[in-house]
Amino acid sequence: MIDKNLSIKPIEEIAEKLGLTINYIEKHGELKAKIKYDKIKNIDKGKGKLIMVTAMSPTPAGEGKTTTTIGLVDALNKIGKKTIGTLREPSLGPVFGMKGGATGGGLAQIMPSDEINLHFTGDIHAITSAHNLLSAMIDNRLHFDSSCGMLDSRSITWKRVIDMGDRVLREIVVGIGGPLRGIARETGFDITAASEVMAILCLAKDIPDLKEKLGNILIGYSPDNKPVFAKNINANNAMTALLKDAIKPNLVQTLENNPVLVHGGPFANIAHGTNSIVATRLGLNLADLVVTESGFGSDLGAVKYFDIVVRSGEIPVPSCCILVATVRSLKYHGGVKLDTLNVENIEAVEKGFENLSKHIDNMKKFGTPFVVAINKFASDTEREIAKVIELCKKENARVAVNNTFAEGSQGGIDLANEILSAIEKDKNKHQTFYELDLPIIEKINILAKQFFGAKDVAMEGKIERKIKKIENIGFGNVPICIAKTQYSLSSDDKALGCPKDFTLIVNNASLSSGAGFVVVYCGDIMTMPGLPKIPSAERIDIDENCEITGLT
Repeated sequence: MIDKNLSIKPIEEIAEKLGLTINYIEKHGELKAKIKYDKIKNIDKGKGKLIMVTAMSPTPAGEGKTTTTIGLVDALNKIGKKTIGTLREPSLGPVFGMKGGATGGGLAQIMPSDEINLHFTGDIHAITSAHNLLSAMIDNRLHFDSSCGMLDSRSITWKRVIDMGDRVLREIVVGIGGPLRGIARETGFDITAASEVMAILCLAKDIPDLKEKLGNILIGYSPDNKPVFAKNINANNAMTALLKDAIKPNLVQTLENNPVLVHGGPFANIAHGTNSIVATRLGLNLADLVVTESGFGSDLGAVKYFDIVVRSGEIPVPSCCILVATVRSLKYHGGVKLDTLNVENIEAVEKGFENLSKHIDNMKKFGTPFVVAINKFASDTEREIAKVIELCKKENARVAVNNTFAEGSQGGIDLANEILSAIEKDKNKHQTFYELDLPIIEKINILAKQFFGAKDVAMEGKIERKIKKIENIGFGNVPICIAKTQYSLSSDDKALGCPKDFTLIVNNASLSSGAGFVVVYCGDIMTMPGLPKIPSAERIDIDENCEITGLT
């Protein structure tokens, strides 16, 4: 493996690059550390500039968004810009499922990759415990209060979570076996990355804010149909206690010994999809530039980054965005089968560009300067890359080739310089997409039509009534978090390219009152993924020397 042959430094040396002495970090072994809470609890927004990385619609061919992010951190540091990366923590669901490890690739990786991918510093396990503590307290309250208490057992909206893809847990029945086991009711499991507790941890600015947000979690309704929150059953204080270490950002390094904060891990197809506000704010205080990543394409992670994270007012509008694209993904969206993507096909590049073109259009709607980054693969031909550059320039989009996978920081210098030029020369005309006081359904329509390209939005009457109930209890004036497939601009994962004249199908909606948004579920999206036919877990192994293989 590449990383075994490179010089990885003790984590205190990486902290020193940021001006952090040993007194400011809590070491977790020699190669990773947490930043102490004393350093982060009173941080302001900082003077650094923010760069946000997004992408075109992902494909099984891989886009390398995390690789690009890490490589850009190295490239910017190489040309003399003090830069730090802020990334999400990998979930064990994708690690053991379809995606595998999530620490970059080639010469653009973060270390220690095995530990980051498996358990890391335990943050996600703490989030799982805090979430399930609330679940246990809900069922405990039902057990002792029975039908005479504040909660109606038929109205409980809070499930349980586990950091694993396990489809058989999507729908379960608890409490069977008699009165000693509690009240029997239907519920289920979500994956931890979809937990509202995960979203809250990533949107909270400090411990008091975390405690308040956890207290505002809607858990169900009373027998007279009044909303009941976590604070009403005195759960949020103990939940916060479980998260006292999880709120501290984790410090690691790239293969070129540059600092990266890895903290939080909400999915972008079913949550808001970005690392923590705490880590980003800390980075902006410690560096000139912060490179952060939003999940999946501009229609998901980037929309939510601007609409939920930036709108929170806790971090600044990005000074520049990166839109990652690959020749291979363009060909896939152009109709080429996965096993023939290595064959040159200019026609497919041109046809598949309609997907990237829509994402370029989305980036223009955000109003923030951006650069298309062509993440180079070894199979890409010069003619194919030239065609992508030509098509991007026709769209009046800045474009540069990124080859950090093969060349490390040297392969990202052109991209780094193009970003700096965009920050310096292009006007930042950021604008919000809608006013918060608009009806929820109207906000859904704006997102669907402007950023997905939908012609219409459809939902059953029961979903409309559910949305109306959210508005009636006082939560209509919050942002919308669309949960849909990442593989298509539409809600149909088979509709590649740039689908037109489609109807976005809304099949559910839920209130994340603690996190401060409404989740709208579209198509066949699942909050508990299952494993594929041949999961990554089948190739992961460990030898007698504790060396792990098969994670990448």
